[in-house]
Amino acid sequence: MNRKDPRAAGLARLAALIADETRAACLLALLDGRAWTAGELARHCGVAASTLSEHLGKLVAGGLLAEERQGRHRYVRPADARVAQVVEDLASQIAPGAAEPPRTLRQSGAGSAMARGRTCYDHLAGRLGIAVTDALTARGLLRQDTGFALTDAGLRWFGTAGIPLDRRGRRPLARACLDWTERRPHLAGVAGAALCSHALREQWCVRIGSERAVKVTDAGERALSALLGLDAAALR
Repeated sequence: MNRKDPRAAGLARLAALIADETRAACLLALLDGRAWTAGELARHCGVAASTLSEHLGKLVAGGLLAEERQGRHRYVRPADARVAQVVEDLASQIAPGAAEPPRTLRQSGAGSAMARGRTCYDHLAGRLGIAVTDALTARGLLRQDTGFALTDAGLRWFGTAGIPLDRRGRRPLARACLDWTERRPHLAGVAGAALCSHALREQWCVRIGSERAVKVTDAGERALSALLGLDAAALR
């Protein structure tokens, strides 16, 4: 007797939603953790506003995006961290050589900046994210041997650094996220999000350009050196 897996239909719907280049471009753009307007996404994807609106409607109806309106503007963002995780995990499976090579110096520079440091939805990625993850591990604040987990010393470190951890929800405190440029895991989860939020708020890092790229500031170099012994100048 043929018994269908009850998850099959849902997986097929998810795959169909992502299996469109414009919708995929929207989802990747929204990994910067900010809400975008429909107009901004249309320009980013290079399509007409009416076309983009149709795609957004499908992503919202499918539960991948959430939307809110402020006046005449329509803002969208990933429905939750799990959506961002799925998109980033899928993107990380694409071999570096399979991506289209940059055609201009501007594209090449943007790619280099993304590889140095970027946000992966709400946590740090690229060489910056890997360096922070390695420093936390080397200092005994993060364990990677049995999956990512903060140690007791790590929990104290976050408290001492003034970085609160919201442990009320179901999101894991620490989670490994495969970095698509470095091919190694960086820190995600509650701890990764809290650290990234704090770094941006304190301007240890600042966003650059219209993509997800971030760069370490002078204040960030001093803070990361003092807190983690990290040579952040090497990440510039």
